Amino acid sequence: MIRLTLSQLIFIYLLLFLAGVFLTWLWIDFQRKRREKNAARHRLRCTMCACDFEDESDDVLPRCPRCGALNERFRPGTL
Repeated sequence: MIRLTLSQLIFIYLLLFLAGVFLTWLWIDFQRKRREKNAARHRLRCTMCACDFEDESDDVLPRCPRCGALNERFRPGTL
């Protein structure tokens, strides 16, 4: 039989609870980043008029809906 004092038992329960909260927070943050990445996949900004628009077609050079300029698809880099 394992003998534990009350303070050790409280410490173990507190440690397990905080580990559960931390893992839940990590999972939710991972899901949020994945949703944001999927939402930004088709988002473009026109180089001529700076209009933000979404284009879900597979065109290499999508047209801006405001000014009609052709825009190049590129993956935005992270700093």
